[in-house]
Amino acid sequence: MLAHSLMEATQNQSGSDVLTAYQAYVARLRNSRYMDFPAHVHLETLALCNAHCSFCRSDRLERKGARMSSELIEKIVGDLESIPKDLSFQLSPFKVNEPFLDPRLFDILHLINRRLPNAEITLTTNASPLTDEKLERLTSVRNVCYLWTSLNECTPEAYERVMKLPFARTLARLASIHRAKVNCRLPFGVVLSRVGDGTAEDARFVRWCRRVFPLFEASVFKRGSWLGQVNQSADLVPDVGCMRWFDLSITATGLVAHCCMDGTPQHAIGNVATTHALEIYNVRAPTAPYASR
Repeated sequence: MLAHSLMEATQNQSGSDVLTAYQAYVARLRNSRYMDFPAHVHLETLALCNAHCSFCRSDRLERKGARMSSELIEKIVGDLESIPKDLSFQLSPFKVNEPFLDPRLFDILHLINRRLPNAEITLTTNASPLTDEKLERLTSVRNVCYLWTSLNECTPEAYERVMKLPFARTLARLASIHRAKVNCRLPFGVVLSRVGDGTAEDARFVRWCRRVFPLFEASVFKRGSWLGQVNQSADLVPDVGCMRWFDLSITATGLVAHCCMDGTPQHAIGNVATTHALEIYNVRAPTAPYASR
């Protein structure tokens, strides 16, 4: 599946081998139909998050609290129906937010199931609002590829300092999700992730995850500066292509960000409220609209 292809391409690789595998993945995208259709669509329906992480833009958004209208959601889904049905793509109902805070989330997911059968749904959450009731409802959603959980720290003190959320509550939520995996009620993978800092805590986090939640995967990735929107020193840009050119990153206001790291968005490339989503992706003229296939 498309949602797993990059992880599989870089699995068990390290150092320059990761960059080589990443570049090969980008090259495959450049020689595919994803030049015309997005490989990954981010759809932020409610610009709200209950965490307050220092390395994230969510707590400092001008659009904080903005709720995408149901009419606009329907319009975007209609636009995405122009993607050929034999071409899978990844659809993530979030951008700089916590998707499980939107009470419409499951209605939206079922809408996607009905009208976009080629959409591979991926969810990113901090797990705090993922109650047992919501977890049960999630089991009825088709085409979920993975649940990516932003945990970041594995001790109460560090977690509550970084996330500003109760560690005990999140741990209880994760325990419920793990029990569901043990009981074979979740057909998709679960990842516990950390925005790494390059210290020994990165490896400690991975060891803790594997010991406490053996059915989950653990992932550590580098911090980003959100195009300078967060006070974070940025590493040198590696000499490889960027798969994010194949994304369509839609905010709750309808503005389409330059990329997933343009959180504000400071560099909008269009507005889905007034323009076909695929036209924005391809920067096409309004005189050549897409027809549904």
